[in-house]
Amino acid sequence: MRLEGKTAVITGGGTGIGEGIAKAFAAEGCRVVIAGRREEPLKQVADDWTGAGSVEYHTMDVSCLNSVQEFFDWVADSVGQVDILVNSAGTNIPNRTIAEMNPEQWDQVMAINASGAYYTMYAILPQMRERGDGIVINISSISGIRSTALGGVAYSASKFAMAALGIASSNEANVDGVRITNIYPGEVETPILEKRPNPVTDEHRARMLQPEDLGHLALSIATLPARAHVPEVTIKPLSQEFM
Repeated sequence: MRLEGKTAVITGGGTGIGEGIAKAFAAEGCRVVIAGRREEPLKQVADDWTGAGSVEYHTMDVSCLNSVQEFFDWVADSVGQVDILVNSAGTNIPNRTIAEMNPEQWDQVMAINASGAYYTMYAILPQMRERGDGIVINISSISGIRSTALGGVAYSASKFAMAALGIASSNEANVDGVRITNIYPGEVETPILEKRPNPVTDEHRARMLQPEDLGHLALSIATLPARAHVPEVTIKPLSQEFM
């Protein structure tokens, strides 16, 4: 049990990549708290978990600073120390060009994908730095290092912001023993595909990464010795081009 005695908070943990990472961590003995806006999927994941470790849940809207603060107050009172934070909450919009989207949609995507990661890190980094240990894993995207039409204008901008947040924060906090990693996934078979402008075929979905693939990768990062740090890592389906 490589994460026995550790506690992880995973945003967006009710579906997709967050769920995949939650299950991978719990299987290694971790106490996992998953968070998201909708209670139903969170409860389903927690209720269905029968393996080692544990999966608990609490609602939180990462785009709202007050909600994030209330969540981490609850964690401090009910759970205790957070050893690992995974920022996996994310969204996109169907109309992805600057000509088609409106300012409200831009604000929505930036608030969840970029500000949401900042809010959670703002809440948790001080305690990690004070005790000289902690891991933060940010689930960015290939769209955070390569701007393409597939991700769209707002999504790419938000993921570039998340990537910069992770790198800059890592360079600041590494002197205190805190390790921050950006993961840049390519196409992953998750519910966010429903927000694509065009339907995705079953054949295409089958070629994509699966959430458990990100679980394996995040677990590898989280179980490295404290002296080892992975600043950035890209993972993609074999069939996807990397340009």
